Amino acid sequence: MVFTFFWMTLVYCPLACWAWNINGWGFKWGVLDYAGGGPVEIGSGVAGLAYAWILGRRHEKELLNFRPHNVAMVNLGTFILWFGWLGFNGGSAFGANLRAIMAIWNSMLAPAFGGIVWCLIDYRLERKYSMVGFCSGSIAGLVAATPASGYIHPWASVIMGIVSGAVCNYATKMKFLLGIDDALDLFAEHAVGGIIGLLFNGIFASHSITALDGVNTNVTGGWIDHNWKQLYIQFNYAFAACVYTFAATAIIAKAIDMIPGLHLRTTPEGESAGLDEVEIGEFANDYIEVRRHFHDWSALGNDKADSVTSEMFTAGSKDGLPEHQKDGYRLRLEDPALEIIYEKNTGVVDEPQLTPEER
Repeated sequence: MVFTFFWMTLVYCPLACWAWNINGWGFKWGVLDYAGGGPVEIGSGVAGLAYAWILGRRHEKELLNFRPHNVAMVNLGTFILWFGWLGFNGGSAFGANLRAIMAIWNSMLAPAFGGIVWCLIDYRLERKYSMVGFCSGSIAGLVAATPASGYIHPWASVIMGIVSGAVCNYATKMKFLLGIDDALDLFAEHAVGGIIGLLFNGIFASHSITALDGVNTNVTGGWIDHNWKQLYIQFNYAFAACVYTFAATAIIAKAIDMIPGLHLRTTPEGESAGLDEVEIGEFANDYIEVRRHFHDWSALGNDKADSVTSEMFTAGSKDGLPEHQKDGYRLRLEDPALEIIYEKNTGVVDEPQLTPEER
């Protein structure tokens, strides 16, 4: 909450002023940023990268098998977001006019083609069509449409969707090159997508689309309107937004992290158990079984759960487990003083005491 207050005041508000306030240098210079390629997309994507840099990487074991826990929720959330984005981009025309309709139409085309291209790129690796991939590409297209949907023709949105789906897909690899643990690919999706949308304005922005609102009738577009300097303006605006956002966010995050009681990173125990457990005491899906003991609901464990009771091995079938537990999977019961591994058809096998790192 403290970080958000300072970030909104010192990063987001200046970015918004640059492009949208009549006294902003970007506005005076003629920057074309329809619904927030700078403050919304570059602001969030580059700030997320800077925040992740200050926060530090997760432990490697937390990165193993890292994937969405519920693809249905990813799908549902994406399309709710997509639907809301139509109001976000359409509403940025400040009226029920033809420019708003054009912005909404562009906000359908770009994400649709972005999702298709992202899926096709991933298909070459897995030979499967991924719903998570389609959702990721759709978001990339929506991000690119944010600064451009009120300026460009529908045919240009198709090109923009294809470009954003491809470039943002490959941009997800940059976190490995930079060594920054950008868990949600904020930089690849939002920063890169926002930059693409801003640059597309420099080339494809059209006076005829902008003037559909009946208000901005004197705004010149990009290259297709023979305004050759517009791409230079767009590039410099995007570059300035990236540099300022990264530097200011990193300074704010580092300063807050140094204040006792305001450390940004949780403890190693909290990282292992998850913040749902240590801060809220609840799970998104509480039916997932962590241990066999009915007293134990906590991922952190407790005294009752940490004691391996004899009932676990005597109840049920001849090999020591109740019939409903005989599913052919390995069951591991851990205790500070004892490591026991049970494997079906091999019985109970004692194992030497393991160190915390081995465990």
